[in-house]
Amino acid sequence: MIVMLKSVERALFEITPEILDLAELCNENNAIDKELYTKYEVKRGLRDLNGKGVLAGLTNISDVCATKVVAGKEVPCAGNLYYRGYNIKDLVKGFLKEKRYGFEEITYLLLFGELPSKEKLTDFHEILVERRTLPPNFVRDVIMKAPSRDMMNSLSRSILNLYSYDEKADDTSIPNVLRQCLNLISQFPMLMVYGYHAYNYRRGDDLFIYAPSQELSTAENILMMLRENRKYTKLEAKILDMALVLHMDHGGGNNSTFTTHVVTSSGTDTYSTIAAAMASLKGPKHGGANIKVTQMFEDMKKQITDWEDEDAVRKYLYDLLEKKAFDQKGLIYGMGHAIYSVSDPRADIFKRFVKQLAREKGCEKEYNLYAMVEHMAPKVIAEKRKIYKGVNANVDFYSGLVYSMLDLPPALYTPIFAAARIVGWSAHRLEELKNVDKIIRPAYKPLAEHREYVLMENR
Repeated sequence: MIVMLKSVERALFEITPEILDLAELCNENNAIDKELYTKYEVKRGLRDLNGKGVLAGLTNISDVCATKVVAGKEVPCAGNLYYRGYNIKDLVKGFLKEKRYGFEEITYLLLFGELPSKEKLTDFHEILVERRTLPPNFVRDVIMKAPSRDMMNSLSRSILNLYSYDEKADDTSIPNVLRQCLNLISQFPMLMVYGYHAYNYRRGDDLFIYAPSQELSTAENILMMLRENRKYTKLEAKILDMALVLHMDHGGGNNSTFTTHVVTSSGTDTYSTIAAAMASLKGPKHGGANIKVTQMFEDMKKQITDWEDEDAVRKYLYDLLEKKAFDQKGLIYGMGHAIYSVSDPRADIFKRFVKQLAREKGCEKEYNLYAMVEHMAPKVIAEKRKIYKGVNANVDFYSGLVYSMLDLPPALYTPIFAAARIVGWSAHRLEELKNVDKIIRPAYKPLAEHREYVLMENR
């Protein structure tokens, strides 16, 4: 029996010589000459050389602005992000001035297209609160069984399992999909935190599962449920709340939201759609970028003894681009964005409060290192790379530092992004269902020559 199990493990989990041989065939027969993309005017990544996306749809939900028209010509400018026509800077300024949390209010705005009155916000908060629950025994039967070391996969599995508990799971009418989306938005923090605790429990840690509080905001509940002592400071909750608001949506063309549109257009259910978006967000080029930033800086701090030595930091950045440092990918993580070329408004907002949090946590030295790299990296990249637009720090550059100062585990960095972005996905799914009745199907140009079939005995 033991021999048989080992044989099964080898077949399932080892990359055998046979697999390596077949992988060579994959490499050989899947390669496409890069010059052909230019020849056939293919917009790789559905973007042009300046990073401007191919127009694939229309949306009222958010607008990402990185250019302005001067003398009839588009020129780069400081970035702006608009939710339903409102500048994100004004929205953040508004709820901070009134000393309240913004997640619930901005969720209402993105889903329904207008800012709520005080009464409507109170009613909406109650709607979300009554959905902060999971089906009976769901934690035991789904979350606690075979917990995954990757929280994004754990969350996707939980979301797909919720399909089985929904009697109207396949109903794609607007009222039903809205119900499902509100449920998932409210349940997501529990799925995330409980999944994290379940995995650590299997590794020998104590298990503590706290129910969310009806009185607390979404950000407060995440911190409360995550920490064994349930304690957090007001500044911690305020900054996490702001992080959620800044990550809620970013236009219809970002990878996970476009995935939401594509999958919704097929007519599938809400749970499958959100799971597909989760799969997209998990990627290190999308939602997983903040983890890469944190890991890069951890490596940097090990390699550089004096964090204030500009020459040493500059050399490390050169080594990153030359594939000599960190993961040898040739990237400075957290720098550059598909659209923004002058500044990312989310990073600009974040930065002001990151400094404040760094003072509270005694992390000024680490913050100064981040600020030095933010200032230095665009110049280093411009020296070493042919770039078609400006390079600036994006929101991921500072979000990883914020999460580490909040003592959030790295395993939850991308799930916290998802806890925010699920609001945007929900809004875009509802918009797609309302306005579009065609399945999304772009074209790919075939390159393989047509061949005559040859019987096996003659090959």
